[in-house]
Amino acid sequence: MKIKWASYPYVLWMIIFIIVPLGLVLLSSLTIGEGVGLGNLGFTLDNFRKFFENEYYVEVLWASVNLALKSTVISLLLGYPMAMIIAREKIEKRNIMVLLIVIPMWMNFLLRTYAWLTLLGKNGFINTIVTKLGFEPLDLIYNDRAVLLGMVYNFLPFMILPIYSVLTKIDNSLIEAAEDLGANKFNVFTKVIFPLSIPGIITGITMVFMPAVSTFVISKLLGGGQYMLIGNLIERQFIEIGDWHFGSAVSIIMMVFILITMAITNKFDVDKEGGGGLW
Repeated sequence: MKIKWASYPYVLWMIIFIIVPLGLVLLSSLTIGEGVGLGNLGFTLDNFRKFFENEYYVEVLWASVNLALKSTVISLLLGYPMAMIIAREKIEKRNIMVLLIVIPMWMNFLLRTYAWLTLLGKNGFINTIVTKLGFEPLDLIYNDRAVLLGMVYNFLPFMILPIYSVLTKIDNSLIEAAEDLGANKFNVFTKVIFPLSIPGIITGITMVFMPAVSTFVISKLLGGGQYMLIGNLIERQFIEIGDWHFGSAVSIIMMVFILITMAITNKFDVDKEGGGGLW
């Protein structure tokens, strides 16, 4: 199959900015020495062995997966009802509600995370109110709960928008037909709406889980540098320790894990969407 001329710039872009960098990371993960370069071609699997033979590194990976799964589940539980509420509104209100969800995403990711420091800190806004009411300050920051809160806050829109997009395409006639046949609201949801919204759910899960499992800014700020996730481990290897080869190996391991997760979730994607609008 011939590639059209219009696609050449995109193919060139992918080669330069995706394939080549990934190839260099893979090459670096399979070599040892100082820095990253093509001159050191002593291939070895020691970097991967170093990761899997060290119990601490494996625990960091599972801690990252655990928090990412929790944030994904919470985002789904919060995002699905919100998507349904938005989809049921009239088009004018619907657009305003979507805009309110999107507007925070226009702000820099780092600034959004920093904002939680002023809310959750020991002398932050919440604890200021708590102490004025006569209670002891709450331990709200520098723990896994704060990291989880930051993940849910930052990635929740990525769960809401795909589900909302699918819900608005469900044909109203399907819902009306179910109601005419005697189905109550619960049956309409479980037999019609939810099955048809699965593609949006799968997309949302993928879009939340991937950045959550690889994040390092949220855990660094809200975890106070005390909570190590796989993203922090990679950052530390590249910036602080300078072991680019081991850092590359950890990056490849994380990427393979994400690809396996995507393959699993795609099996549940029926790849069918309704047409029309919800209610």
